[in-house]
Amino acid sequence: MRAHGRGHGLRALSRWARCLAVAGLVAATAACSGPPPNPNPRAAVPLQTVPVDLQRYMGRWYVIANIPYFGERGNVGSYAEWSLRPDGRIDDAYVYRPERFDAPLKRMQFVDSVVAGSGGGEWRVRLFWPIYVSQLTLYVDPDYRVTLLGYPDKSLGWVFSRDPDMSDADYRAALGRFEAMGYDTSRFRRVPQFPSQLGQPGFQSPGDGN
Repeated sequence: MRAHGRGHGLRALSRWARCLAVAGLVAATAACSGPPPNPNPRAAVPLQTVPVDLQRYMGRWYVIANIPYFGERGNVGSYAEWSLRPDGRIDDAYVYRPERFDAPLKRMQFVDSVVAGSGGGEWRVRLFWPIYVSQLTLYVDPDYRVTLLGYPDKSLGWVFSRDPDMSDADYRAALGRFEAMGYDTSRFRRVPQFPSQLGQPGFQSPGDGN
């Protein structure tokens, strides 16, 4: 029993060490490759969330564009799937193909919590315990077909759509909303949802990022 307890303790310590290593890597990446200064004159204006009908908000959302970062850089055909749990939290799946459309689908699973008093517009996303990040809903259209998500310091942003394709006019309108909120919209790149979009101007490529 004593040996078994010691082995269990060593395995737990090993898991904790791996978590700390990943957290350290995230912190080091942010420190060494942070975003360039935001030239938008409204850069310092705090972001404001919008209220969200969580039942209508659930389901699949395709990633139309984002500010590339190491967690999503180079992925294609990506989308999020949100499902409301009985306890009020949200199962959050990020599904993608790495770099190529013939690559197998990969899936990352998170658990999100709605911040009290936010009207459903701010979520705490648990990457892994004890690391959480904030996700802000900055806009959702009346039909719940397009939504814009952001991060408090405006270093990250996403354009989501219920459809995998978005017209250039609608995309420009989405960037206009981000511009009005103080984002540096030159940093956004569209995410290929179809093979024909690979290599096209304005679309993310595997080497693109902060």
